[in-house]
Amino acid sequence: MEVVNVSGLKNNPSEALRMARKDVVVVMNRDTPDALMVGIESAGLLDASGVKPALATALFRDGHLSLVRSAKLAGMGVPEFAQHVSRLGIAIVRLDAKEAARDMDTLDEWLAAS
Repeated sequence: MEVVNVSGLKNNPSEALRMARKDVVVVMNRDTPDALMVGIESAGLLDASGVKPALATALFRDGHLSLVRSAKLAGMGVPEFAQHVSRLGIAIVRLDAKEAARDMDTLDEWLAAS
């Protein structure tokens, strides 16, 4: 087990991540254990069936990964992953009303020029 304090984590997060790849890291806040860091790959957490697609789906749904990066993490092609999240009711394209109107204006201009 490795130990890092909060200030060490702030000053050098890369070192804490390197340690977490090898062993569990306890993050101490003053004299109290506050969090655990576990290297996902070294712990074999991604090896179980369905874990990578589930993690990729959650990260995409919450906006932390792009469609392409999520598909790669899931071990799927982009079209396959797009179908997967669509079946789950997760929007592939997220536009607000203003962006959608702008895109429609661009499409109208493009069609008029054709």
